[in-house]
Amino acid sequence: MNAEPLLKTESVWRTFQVGGQPLHVLKGIEMELRPQQLVMLRGRSGSGKTTLLNLIGGLDTPTKGQIMFKQLPFHAMSDDERTKVRRKEIGFIFQAYALMPLLSAYENVELSLRMAGVPSGTWKKRVEQCLDLVGLSKRMHHRPFELSGGEQQRVAIAKAIAHKPSLLLADEPTAELDSQMSAQVMSLFQTIIETEQVTICMTTHDPTILEVADHVYEMVDGSFH
Repeated sequence: MNAEPLLKTESVWRTFQVGGQPLHVLKGIEMELRPQQLVMLRGRSGSGKTTLLNLIGGLDTPTKGQIMFKQLPFHAMSDDERTKVRRKEIGFIFQAYALMPLLSAYENVELSLRMAGVPSGTWKKRVEQCLDLVGLSKRMHHRPFELSGGEQQRVAIAKAIAHKPSLLLADEPTAELDSQMSAQVMSLFQTIIETEQVTICMTTHDPTILEVADHVYEMVDGSFH
């Protein structure tokens, strides 16, 4: 295993002002994500896990503390600098799948390559490769409303890995799926880690999927237990 963590947080706090009072959503978070790991942030709704995922992904910055991503000081970068790193290095899978409703599965995945500035000559091969990886080769010209929830989730995964990120972040990726579909998604994540050499960090409150994680961080009221 590579000794150098892909991402490391040191004493990360995130505080919001609510009605003039500070609300500490994250309190002194220390964590590491190592290359090709599947890491889970487990906790109830409101425990702070989605806030932490947003910080790891550079969508938000900590109130205090450090976040080092590939030895870059994520916490100290400008919004523009973080956006550049995010577009190249990080893939997101949101709870609501975030697919464009009028675009086919193929076009949704292609859009993420366009956004990441990947040369257009490589798009076709990469889009087909990603949809094949998630088992949707035969459904690539269907639009989201023509796909099941599980299929939409797999398009979202293909879209998130298309630009070859080093880190994939998933917010409750199994929340809307039954146990069989959840198991399929977790199996797919394990395949992706192997074939794409990616690290996955995901939030969950589903105890049935924890056994496949390399590491589980238990979150209670904004800190790890």
